[in-house]
Amino acid sequence: MFVKYRQSPCMRSFVFVVTLLHLLVSFSCKKKKSQDPESPNLSSSHFLLSDDNYTKLQVEIQYIEGYQPRTETLASLKSFMQQRMNKPDGIEFTTRVIPSGLRPNYSLEDIRAIEKTYRTSNGSGKTISAYFLFLDKDYSENAGSYSKVLGIHYGPTSIVVFENVIRQFSGGVTQPKLYDLETAVTEHEIGHMLGLTNHRSPMQTDHEDKDHPAHCNNTECLMYYASETSDIVANLVGNPVPALDSNCLNDLRANGGK
Repeated sequence: MFVKYRQSPCMRSFVFVVTLLHLLVSFSCKKKKSQDPESPNLSSSHFLLSDDNYTKLQVEIQYIEGYQPRTETLASLKSFMQQRMNKPDGIEFTTRVIPSGLRPNYSLEDIRAIEKTYRTSNGSGKTISAYFLFLDKDYSENAGSYSKVLGIHYGPTSIVVFENVIRQFSGGVTQPKLYDLETAVTEHEIGHMLGLTNHRSPMQTDHEDKDHPAHCNNTECLMYYASETSDIVANLVGNPVPALDSNCLNDLRANGGK
């Protein structure tokens, strides 16, 4: 038997207040979440590419003393980003030297700990920030490997470049120029940060390398998997830094980029 329960006026008022508070809290959380480029549930690449929420980008570049990226490299990186990102209020680079850790190499946990300790900018207002780290030691996962990882995109707005390894593979008689290798690796990781390939910038045409997920299947494209490893070294000798192909460019434009 169903018995209808009749609420008292006090009870109805209590239920109304609780419901109202729940709605307010839910709205507040959703509003905050939509503005958070670090949220794993949202496309930080869209925030970086478009001017929907952020009209300026601040790039915090930190490096171990003696392993600063070349001035020419930084100029190329800024130009590369300006060509792809809608930031009408500009893209600003700041550089800072940080101390080296007493370790033989860096694990991913070490890298994240360094960022947590030294990163000072997380953006505010209409400014979004990114973090580029250049290190003086090798990546721990490279131990015993013939093909060396030279850079990693490890967070929504964070990349690391193993500068000392890049220098080992550049500048020699049969090696590419330091500028070329440094630029190719860093721009490749920026491409990952912007959502390539099939990561946070959805593909307009299927062009993902099935053997190397999140990389382009075009061997001439910047987002080909070899561009972040020492496998690219031979291809750079006598050749320019690879560019993004038409498929990658279309993906970025569809996600709010230029």
